[in-house]
Amino acid sequence: MAKRRSNGEGSIFQRQDGLWVGRVSLGYDLINHRRITKTLYGKTKAEVRRKVTEATRNLDQGLTIQSRSQTVGQFLNSWLKEVAKPRIRPSTYRSYEQIIRNHLEPGLGSLKLDKLTPQHIQTFLNAKAESGLSVDHLRRVLRAALNQAVKWDLIIRNPAIAVSVPKSEKFEYLHLDPDQARTFLGFASKTRYKALFTVAMAVGLRLGEALGLRWNDIDFEKGVLHVRNQLQRIDGKLTLVPPKTARAKRQIPLPDFSIEALRLHRFEQDETKLANSDVWSEMGFVFASTVGTPADPRNIRKVLKGILRDADLPNLRFHDLRHTCATLLLAQGTDPRTMMETLGHSQITLTLNTYSHVIPALQREAADKMEAMFGTTQNR
Repeated sequence: MAKRRSNGEGSIFQRQDGLWVGRVSLGYDLINHRRITKTLYGKTKAEVRRKVTEATRNLDQGLTIQSRSQTVGQFLNSWLKEVAKPRIRPSTYRSYEQIIRNHLEPGLGSLKLDKLTPQHIQTFLNAKAESGLSVDHLRRVLRAALNQAVKWDLIIRNPAIAVSVPKSEKFEYLHLDPDQARTFLGFASKTRYKALFTVAMAVGLRLGEALGLRWNDIDFEKGVLHVRNQLQRIDGKLTLVPPKTARAKRQIPLPDFSIEALRLHRFEQDETKLANSDVWSEMGFVFASTVGTPADPRNIRKVLKGILRDADLPNLRFHDLRHTCATLLLAQGTDPRTMMETLGHSQITLTLNTYSHVIPALQREAADKMEAMFGTTQNR
């Protein structure tokens, strides 16, 4: 018959065969959704009591069975679905998911969560930085996840806090020069999305912003465009969502050539609507498919690749048209504050840092202007 345990000894008892047994509750397994209990054995009651005390001490220090058994990869995926997903935008969730799947899990995922050290993280980030990747976002996602691990008592402290972010190689944005931009628009005019590429080049719209435009967002009388929504793919479906920041929701004056391109596009869309009246879905999109539904971003990228190939231009992304717009505006003397408002940047420092490659040329131009103004006078 098993002996009853004394008060204050936890779950310790002696089996009929004389072996002493102790059980310690180590919390709840968030992965398998079950309570974790560790069973300890010893020849004497004192031996088991020592083991129970040690296990309890480890529990107080955050060294639970759960933290020892799960890997960093398992924890990151659990955190992403249970904590991050309900609190962040779908687009941000997809970004986090890609960061975990493509970077954090391959680099750190096989390590045990409670064995992850600042040195592991530093080595990982250094390697990523050497490959040219900007690592600040990787560290921020990892640090946020590990903060939750601390709150859940899975680890004692967050090892990502002690890590320095290595400086990445400066990413050079691709853009077209003025002659290339004119060539691009000439070849784009041969496609059914010529107005899309014209507007993107003229005011630097993101692809999602351009495809999210509806006709009531265009004020032809005042010559302005309102960015009120963006088109995103969420769970496989194209969906309209509001801009990510307050500054991204903006009003942009349009140059005349882009207004004329939009007028012609609306006329051509009306013809398509009439020809396809039996299948047309009136949704009001400026850049719609041949049946009125939102244009698929993948199709736009295919058209872009064809234009670049036919025009013998560098292989750009759609986003590089935005960089082209910004670079051309800066080169023509547009002040950074106006550029920030046009592009919908949240901070002016983002505008300046992103397009710093144009600044030296502007400084040279400013010096030449000062020379033209005072040089001849001073040399008399």
